[in-house]
Amino acid sequence: MTVPDTCLKNRLNNTDDRVAIHIVTIPSAVVTQAMAAAGADGLIIDMEHGAVDHASAHAMIAATAGTRCAPIVRVPEIDAAVVKRVLDLGAEGICFPLVRTAEDARLAVSCMRYPPRGVRGFGAFIAQSRWQTDLPSFRDATEDRLITVLLIETRDAVQNIDEICAVEGIDLLVVAMFDLSTDLGHMGEFDHPVVRAAVGRIEAAANAAGLPLGGNALSREMADGLFERGYRAIAGFDLLWLRAKTAEIKGWTET
Repeated sequence: MTVPDTCLKNRLNNTDDRVAIHIVTIPSAVVTQAMAAAGADGLIIDMEHGAVDHASAHAMIAATAGTRCAPIVRVPEIDAAVVKRVLDLGAEGICFPLVRTAEDARLAVSCMRYPPRGVRGFGAFIAQSRWQTDLPSFRDATEDRLITVLLIETRDAVQNIDEICAVEGIDLLVVAMFDLSTDLGHMGEFDHPVVRAAVGRIEAAANAAGLPLGGNALSREMADGLFERGYRAIAGFDLLWLRAKTAEIKGWTET
């Protein structure tokens, strides 16, 4: 199947394109719809740390309809049964946490594909409506449009980063700074030499492999800094945006 140029998967493959993909922890189709309509290129619906259950995830995926926003779901683990259920809700991509080895990366990619290319079981009874296809043509119409996102957030992943980057089928690597700095023993110390060295190693490996990188940016300055280092995807958090804006407006009342 030919993947449209406007799909997020193709945009990630275009080295001249930059995208904004936000993490949604609030279990709300209204929030998701507003962010998608505002121009988010993708939304990562958080089922790892957020309060999102499967019914909420389905409503949130459906709320992106009519926009160019790709609904991606962050699952709690690399497990074919977990991934299958979320893809069958109509997700356009999966964000995998705690990828430590190339074997983990290969399993993640395999979970996204039907046999003989992977291990995904067939049951797209809900997803066929989101993708506007029928069951017989579902695999061929959708499989090559799915997005595989890997979170790099452990010292093991840093040590194995070259092998991870060599796995075929990865669409985006995201450097998860809070988890990575915590696993390295320097929680939140993003400028610590150990953390900076680890991030530099990830960046070098991804760039050498031609894989797009994503990172969190809570300000224009942070985004510009990432873009200068070759990142092509920036991410923010719905709750952090909400808290920051609420605090800012509260400041308007103070004299």
